[in-house]
Amino acid sequence: MTRTAHPVTEVVIEADCWQAESSAEAVVLRAIETAAEAIDAGTGGAELAVMLTDDEHIRALNASFRGKDKPTNVLSFPAAQPEVQPDGAPRMLGDIAIAYQTVRREADDEGKPFGHHLSHLAVHGFLHLVGYDHETDQQADEMEDAERTILARLGIPDPYAGQDRVN
Repeated sequence: MTRTAHPVTEVVIEADCWQAESSAEAVVLRAIETAAEAIDAGTGGAELAVMLTDDEHIRALNASFRGKDKPTNVLSFPAAQPEVQPDGAPRMLGDIAIAYQTVRREADDEGKPFGHHLSHLAVHGFLHLVGYDHETDQQADEMEDAERTILARLGIPDPYAGQDRVN
């Protein structure tokens, strides 16, 4: 049996607005598989879910879990550490939620193809699930370097070129 380097990813399209982007599921899957392989995350056989939702739902999640009553582009919810998960159960990485309207608005405002921005956010969310963060400048540098490497493998230009850091 061949083990894959990437996790088993379920994409759930929760909001009708995503119907405008027929390739969204494939874009997300490719981004996560590429991320797992690029950073050798040790996630083969692990599981995660990606919910493609809307601004209203992600605003509620952001308010409940982060105390920020506004929509955001992506949220990650890492699962319990492997030693806390039941014996014999697949390793759960966690969940990612991505909001259509915010992703669309940001892509349009930044002049980026929607698929490129969606890929970046899927990669960003995945990196949070495997332990990356951006609370400090050093963490942000490490996370952004990983994102650049992964996105380059996908043929996507550096999303941070010409931007100032916002943690």
